[in-house]
Amino acid sequence: MYLIVGLGNPERKYVGTRHNTGFAVIDALMEKLGVQGLSETKFNGAYAKTNYEGEQLILLKPMTYMNESGQSVGPMSNFYKIPADHIIICSDDINLDVGRLRIRPSGSAGGHNGLKSIIACVGSDQFPRVRVGVGMKPSYMDLADHVLSKFSADDQKLMETAYKEAADAVLDIVKNGVEHAENIYNRKKAE
Repeated sequence: MYLIVGLGNPERKYVGTRHNTGFAVIDALMEKLGVQGLSETKFNGAYAKTNYEGEQLILLKPMTYMNESGQSVGPMSNFYKIPADHIIICSDDINLDVGRLRIRPSGSAGGHNGLKSIIACVGSDQFPRVRVGVGMKPSYMDLADHVLSKFSADDQKLMETAYKEAADAVLDIVKNGVEHAENIYNRKKAE
């Protein structure tokens, strides 16, 4: 069993913002897997269960704010007894160019408050991440304003491709392991 988590903020005003990239990856996964919606709500999140390659998957969008994502991920992973290495986190990354993917098997929060919360609540940083680049903050802009801003039309096209590739990367991790996904998707750039 895998818990696949897309990070974002639950309110409608955040749809399409850089910080809701993880939610968009979950949407792309639902489309690929034929999941109609996140019909269940529990553990401070909206989720759905499905199967892929003989593995049960739980697709989760925490309904907390980004910096409290662990309050959803921790209880759900505990309830279903999902080990950290079977929790795949999909998130935005301001240190990567728009549309660029970076797969990692584990690591620190790297300043990302959503990851920081998950590490604290899960009690481990040994979970895979699919990080999707949203571009660096312009020098004149506050970080919060940057991550809560929407993409330009050109960047949005890159992101639509990146969401689909990130969904493919998640499924590759489930089927073939993190190292395999790293070898494929860390080299690619959305076009």
